[in-house]
Amino acid sequence: MTNEEILAKVHSLLEPLLDDTDLFITGMHIKPTANIKIYMDSDSGLTVEKSIHINRALRAAIDAEGMFPEGDYSLEVSSPGVGEPLTSIRQYRKNVGRLLEVEKNDGTLVTGFLRNVAEDALTLDVKGTKKVPPHEAAIPLADIKTAIVQVVF
Repeated sequence: MTNEEILAKVHSLLEPLLDDTDLFITGMHIKPTANIKIYMDSDSGLTVEKSIHINRALRAAIDAEGMFPEGDYSLEVSSPGVGEPLTSIRQYRKNVGRLLEVEKNDGTLVTGFLRNVAEDALTLDVKGTKKVPPHEAAIPLADIKTAIVQVVF
């Protein structure tokens, strides 16, 4: 099996485990050493307990499928972590009210508080500077290269 085929199979085994939960997948990767990494989030917050539950259930499903007959693989289920770009509309909605740094496809950076998320755009409240007054910026999702939640202390 290729890595792409493994990830597709793991994804198909994972999806039913998420049906009655508020969990969702934000990314999946595999290293050549059969190290499978699943990045997830939750509308109510991804706890260690939720990660452990999904890890165990997914491991059992992978083993039942006989994908790795020798058992020589590793599986990690975690949140993407601080500083990782948002990848889905659900993540944007979960982070309304938080400070975002958005890099647009043209390289422009826009930093502001996420106020609204529509199907095709998000709205930021941008703090003003000496040259630019405070304003609202509507950014089409198609124009976003990366968007990262900024930790405010």
